[in-house]
Amino acid sequence: MLKKIAVLLEMVKFKLTVFAMPFALMGAFLAGRGAPEGMVFLWVVLAMVGARTSAMGFNRIVDRHFDSNNPRTAGRAIPAGEVRLIEAWGMVIVAGLLFFFACYNLNELTLKLAPLALGLTLFYSLTKRFTSLCHLVLGVALAFSPLGGWVAVAGSLSGFPWVLSAAVLFWVAGFDTIYACLDADFDLGAGLHSLPSRLGRENAFRLAVGFHLLAFLLFVLTGIQASLNLWYYLGVAFTAVVLFYQHLVVNPRDLSRIQGSFFSLNGVISLTLFAATWLALLTGND
Repeated sequence: MLKKIAVLLEMVKFKLTVFAMPFALMGAFLAGRGAPEGMVFLWVVLAMVGARTSAMGFNRIVDRHFDSNNPRTAGRAIPAGEVRLIEAWGMVIVAGLLFFFACYNLNELTLKLAPLALGLTLFYSLTKRFTSLCHLVLGVALAFSPLGGWVAVAGSLSGFPWVLSAAVLFWVAGFDTIYACLDADFDLGAGLHSLPSRLGRENAFRLAVGFHLLAFLLFVLTGIQASLNLWYYLGVAFTAVVLFYQHLVVNPRDLSRIQGSFFSLNGVISLTLFAATWLALLTGND
């Protein structure tokens, strides 16, 4: 049983919850101008775990036939036979129920927004079948993270810094466009849609740079809208350095370091921005 659980968690890349979780907490901390009370914090964390696990499990299920034909993904748990379809569906359902239960324990508005938030993350997995803008759809789905965290604490949308969600949208769209370059040729042959398969890797990388520049500007505007101090802007400056390095070590002609860029550097970015926000709130006007 423990081995099966480990395989399921690896299948959905559970450790990569670090991408969205810090932004949910960022929204929660901004709403309360500091750390929320213990139970609210716990339910926010459980809601994020449930939503992401359900969405990733669904992605692996609906993409299983494509994954089995793609040399890069053929070793994933479902195509490799390590996880049965019924087991994967069980995880998706249980994780989805956890998400809704956590939202129920927060407040009425969080519960009302829950179907839209989870539905959008599930819908993303289908978009590559009909639009090259799937990366932006993923960005919109993850942009719900800070909004959800805010609503979990505030119980309303009033005062939410919308530029933060916009920043998350373009940050995600940028790194997902880069990551999609790994499968550009396969997607083209399989009839799947992505910006790299439609525009070519060179143009897709240029567009990703544009997405990340826009994300940087929106993160700066977040600090202004949320009245954060110098500590936050130092975090944003560090984020800009990491984004620049990401584009420096990965390019259309050399994708060999893309795994490290995708899994490590983007986790550093989300954690840095959350830590900088928390520090700015702790120090107030200092």
